[in-house]
Parts: sequence; structure tokens; C-alpha cells
Amino acid sequence: MFSALTRFAFIVFLALAAAYIALASRGVDWAIASGIVVLAIPLVYSYINLARLRKYAIADAVESMPLPSGFWEEVFFRLQRLVRNLKQQIRIIDKQHERFIEAFQASPNGILMLDDQDQIEWCNSISERFFGLVFKRDVMQRINFLIRRPEFVQYLSKRQFEEPLLLERMGPDDNLSLMVQAFPYGEKRHLLLVQDVTDLQKADAMRRDFVANVSHEMRTPITVLMGFLETVQSLDLERAQQEQYFELMMAQAKRMKSLVEDLLTLANLEANTLPAPMQVVQAQTLMALLKNDAEALSQGRHAFHFESATSSNLIGEERELLSAFSNLVSNAIRYTPDVGSINVKWKVNAQGQGEFSVTDTGPGIAPEHLSRLTERFYRVDRSRSRDTGGTGLGLAIVKHIANRHQGQLQIESTPGKGSTFTLRFPKERVTA
Repeated sequence: MFSALTRFAFIVFLALAAAYIALASRGVDWAIASGIVVLAIPLVYSYINLARLRKYAIADAVESMPLPSGFWEEVFFRLQRLVRNLKQQIRIIDKQHERFIEAFQASPNGILMLDDQDQIEWCNSISERFFGLVFKRDVMQRINFLIRRPEFVQYLSKRQFEEPLLLERMGPDDNLSLMVQAFPYGEKRHLLLVQDVTDLQKADAMRRDFVANVSHEMRTPITVLMGFLETVQSLDLERAQQEQYFELMMAQAKRMKSLVEDLLTLANLEANTLPAPMQVVQAQTLMALLKNDAEALSQGRHAFHFESATSSNLIGEERELLSAFSNLVSNAIRYTPDVGSINVKWKVNAQGQGEFSVTDTGPGIAPEHLSRLTERFYRVDRSRSRDTGGTGLGLAIVKHIANRHQGQLQIESTPGKGSTFTLRFPKERVTA
């Protein structure tokens, strides 16, 4: 079978031959007829090459087109080189575009590209999650039709983008705080950057609460001290009354001292994010110290049971571990009524993990409070905590010490029956 181009060339040849015969038959000189035919041949050849070029151009295969001979060879060669270079440049641009898209998709911030009418030209997956958008559905939609918060619509309409805009209660569960800022680029286009500042907002709220709580906790003993001092200065009291007031003032001073010490301890723990050192700490020694301190603090009001179910020791910072254990034991003493019992135990579980637990027969804790007990200054019963001398920082300190030792604090409690606080350490922190 002949190709279409071959058939076409054969037809052209027959046509030229027929033209030559026709011209000769009409009395045209054979030389003139031959000249006309000869002049038509290059035109036919050019037409054939143009037809071939059209065929390969339609198939987008110009760079693989076979080269003809003669003048058209250079034309086809240069055209092939031009097409190859253009396609190579297009491939490079496509790869760069893909890398830019991948980089924008990898960004932890939301990115939206808006045209001069504030229509979405492109957005990454983070911005889709923040605002509940679907790019394929919402492309070329006006952003203020999709995000209808009045403050956001006003922010866009004013065109004053020097300061960012805070949008609270955003996201699918209304639990996100987003910082939004628009940056002009190109021809009246805008790049909208969206940052999740939920954790920053929570941290700022915790900082404000922390300052307020510290101020409140310090103000109470200072007020009491000032009241007693004014009384002692203004009244002529008997020796017994003076000693009573001095004892009360000393108690308030000790309370402030304890609060300051706990604040310093907590600040040091938060500033030191490195794991605790790998030093062997004698568990039996810790248990003996805890027992002496517990009996001195209880003054015979509670029944204690200290048990070491293993001879294994801990690996970590002795001072920090003693502080964490002491906080758990002292909390049990403060919140357990008189004649109650407190069980302190050190053991290694079946997984090889070290467990220090304190179980009391106190009033117990309701389930809704358990997740917040390690927050600074969080108290289930503020009046009772203040009466027992707690600072509200003990469990926060315990949690940070546990983290420093790759451990966990587990709290189990049943209202009306008591509570169990367990510090669990990984087997890498336990040694024989």
C-alpha cells in the first residue's frame, strides 16, 4: 500500500505530464511547454513538503519529522530545533510550576491567590481546611461570598492591608483562631496568607490567667500580713496575743515563700527542655525520705503504708524525682481527712516500667476535673486548697518532671472513695 503523500506525488506527476501533452497538442512550442512544466515542479515539491509539515504539525511530531532534501532540509531542521527548544523550556517551566505548587502545599499556612475582583485563582489544601473551601468547586468565586464574616468582608473592602486581621472561632468545629493578611502583587491581585494562631492565643490566655492567679495568690497573704502588722503597731497587745499574731504572720510568710519556690521550680523546669540526666537514684532512699516527711506533715492524723515491691532503682535527677514524689504524697495528706489511709508504692510492672503510685482515701475527684488537674493554679475546690496550704502548682511541677524523665502521670479517682496518682517511667529509666 502506498502512502497518501506518495499517491499525491504520483497524481501530480500525471497532471504535469498531461499538461505537457496538452500544451504540445495545442501547438505550443515544446521548449516553452517543457519550461512551464519544469517551473511547476519546484512549486509542486514545495507544496508536497508543506503538506508533510502540516501533517506532522497536526500530530505534534515536528521534531521527529524526516528531513527532505534541498532547500527545505534546512527549513525543516531549524524548525525542528526551534520546536525542541520550546518544548524543553515548557517542560522546565512546568517542573518549576509543580515545585512551587508543592512548596505552597507544604506550607503550614493557608495561601490564597485572588484576582483583581477578589476571586479565588488558587488556594492550597491548608486554606481549604481552614475555611471549608474546595478549590475545584470554588475556583473563580469571590472570596467574600464564601467567607461571610463581617470583619473579613470589611477588611477586604477597606483595602488597608498593613495590619493583619484576627478571625476567631473558625474551622469546621469553630475551634480555630486565624491570623489573615493580604499582600498586593501583580496587577491589582492579592496574596492572602492565613496563619493558625490557636496555640498562641491559648498560650497568651494562659499567660494572662497565670499573672492574674499569681497576683491573687500573693495578694491574700500580703493583705493578711499588713493587717496583722497594723494591729501590732496600733494596739498595745499582751505578749500572748503578740505571739499569736506573729505565728499567723509567719504562716502567711511561709505560704508566700512556698509559692515563690514553686514558681521558680516550675520556671526552671519549663526553661529546661532537655531530658533528665542518666544518673542512678536509689529508690529505697527516696522512699525513706518520703516516709519521714509524710509523718512529720501528717502529725499522726493518717495511717501510712510505704511499700517497695522491687529492688530496682530509677535513672534521672534525684532532686526532681524527690520533688515530684513529695508533691504527690503531700497532696494526698492535705486532701485526705483525718484517720484516713495513704498507700505509697514503688514497683516494676510486667512491661518493665517503673511505677510510683500514691493512693488515698480522700473525697475523690469528679471526672470533669481530671484532665485539668495539671494546669497551673487549677483547683477543684479553691477554698479547701487554700485552707490546706496548697499553691496550685504541685501537679504542674509533677507533670513537667515526668516529661523530663520520659514518664507519664496517670490519675484515677472515684468520688467518695479516693484517688490514685501514678508516675510511670519507661524501662530505660529503670535499673537493677
